[in-house]
Amino acid sequence: MTLDDALAALRARIEPGRAEGQAKYHKQTREVLGIPNPALNDLTKDWRQSLTVEERVLLADALWQTDIFEARIAAAKLLTQARIRPDTAAWDLIVSWVPDFDSWAIADHVCMAGQKRLLADPSRLDTVETWTNSAHMWTRRAALVITLPWTKQNNPKPADLVIRDRVLGWAASYIDDPEWFIQKAIAWWLRDLSKHDPARSRAFLDAYQDRMKPFAVKEASKYLA
Repeated sequence: MTLDDALAALRARIEPGRAEGQAKYHKQTREVLGIPNPALNDLTKDWRQSLTVEERVLLADALWQTDIFEARIAAAKLLTQARIRPDTAAWDLIVSWVPDFDSWAIADHVCMAGQKRLLADPSRLDTVETWTNSAHMWTRRAALVITLPWTKQNNPKPADLVIRDRVLGWAASYIDDPEWFIQKAIAWWLRDLSKHDPARSRAFLDAYQDRMKPFAVKEASKYLA
């Protein structure tokens, strides 16, 4: 499949009158086509099934470079799958996109793809840890969003608990960051963790809530008694 084919397929799923509201909601200055997310899901599912891993990586790269809102989300969806073998090229492409993040919707879709690759090879957390020192806010935020799977295990292995503590250490290093999206990401990690490991969430809040933004403390505490 060529890039032109993919763009034609995307444009065929435009919902008239949707683009303007979508651009406003997502605060986009790039081109927004106005395609509902379910349509993107259906289209990229078909692409994942019909293309080889190599073809998917090449198409995802080309879609990303168009800088069209839905094309970038489609690029991420192309690589969102638990089993991709081999997956080194997919992971490297995901990592290459992180410095381009400038909005939550695109960043979160890419992080969802990245979550699968981290679960496949947790040694990649060494790369993610370097993001925590970035001057780019969206890169710092991505370190927490891409590691969210470690908040969700009901029966974590000892290695998973080590990773939980590692990421909580990253979150602690963000505590004095005034950026709303950073504080929101800390709260998101703690909120999701509290459903499965309330003791760790509570201990973090006991240590740091006085330095967190009030809205973040409220969000993080949502499921704690």
